Amino acid sequence: MTDTGLMNHSKQIAVVGGGAWGTALALVAARAGNSVRLWAREDEVVDAINARHENPIFLPGVTLAPAITATDDFAALGAPEAVLLVVPTQHVGEVARELVRQLTAGVPIVICAKGIEQKSLKLPTEIVEPAAPNHPLAVLSGPSFAIDVARGLPTAITLACTDQALGRRLVDSIGLPEFRLYLSDDPKGAEIGGAVKNVLAIACGIVDGKQLGQSAKAALITRGFAEMARFGLALGAKLETLTGLSGLGDLILTCSSTQSRNFSLGHAIGEGKQAADVLAHRITVTEGAFTAPALVALADKHKIDMPITRGVDAILRGRINADQAMEALLSRPVKSEGIGSRQ
Repeated sequence: MTDTGLMNHSKQIAVVGGGAWGTALALVAARAGNSVRLWAREDEVVDAINARHENPIFLPGVTLAPAITATDDFAALGAPEAVLLVVPTQHVGEVARELVRQLTAGVPIVICAKGIEQKSLKLPTEIVEPAAPNHPLAVLSGPSFAIDVARGLPTAITLACTDQALGRRLVDSIGLPEFRLYLSDDPKGAEIGGAVKNVLAIACGIVDGKQLGQSAKAALITRGFAEMARFGLALGAKLETLTGLSGLGDLILTCSSTQSRNFSLGHAIGEGKQAADVLAHRITVTEGAFTAPALVALADKHKIDMPITRGVDAILRGRINADQAMEALLSRPVKSEGIGSRQ
């Protein structure tokens, strides 16, 4: 069993990533009694946090705790007792390789990214593990909008790692009554839920944007979850993880509000906008748009039936429009209800 030295309310936590979610998690860590050093790539984010205790670019309207300081230099992170890695999945490998050069062996890395890397078809832990072989890994994932967490509103999410003692120490370090962490020993399941739900949220946004009604949205969420479950079980995830906070829970949240970047992208497509045009005007990353082609490639590799996911990918690539995708789904042969496993 790995002994990381983490104790209740660690003295120093590093957060790598200065977006909305990274900033919200820095607030959580500070409220739990830690001093927090946040790494951000953008100079304006670093300057605003240090000078005015705010991140107006990615999390406007929220005052940050004085215990949070920022830097754009990995060497300035000091000697953290845990690192929260909160960068987009497509950049996880590059950032992890730079980060570990400055970390002491044994410092745990908590991966807070959701997605699948396009070029490798790997989940975040599969990317970070070879880059950080001397660091235990955990996954933080679940239904959580950054602004809700930043405001201290009640949130419950999954903390998954194979070392349960480490998991309990991390819960003691960053958990709060209003930020409730549920332990899991299934990091892969937690990551699969977080990746697949982003693609399905785009589909739900399209249904909402086209004003197809709540009944259609409920049907899509339910059949979308069947796709998530088929995919997860085929890749070794546990069903109890997929039906929990990091799977079904996150799917429900992300498919219900334009606060979700993925849902709002789909909503715009449903209203007739082109995906490329919407994405071109965003300063934040819409993970589902990057995950969709990787998810389809993995589904092909493992022969998994994922018609909703395939439809979203085809729309994003400009191969079909939303009406054609809907017609294709509705014209599929009638099947028995259930998860199933293959095509």
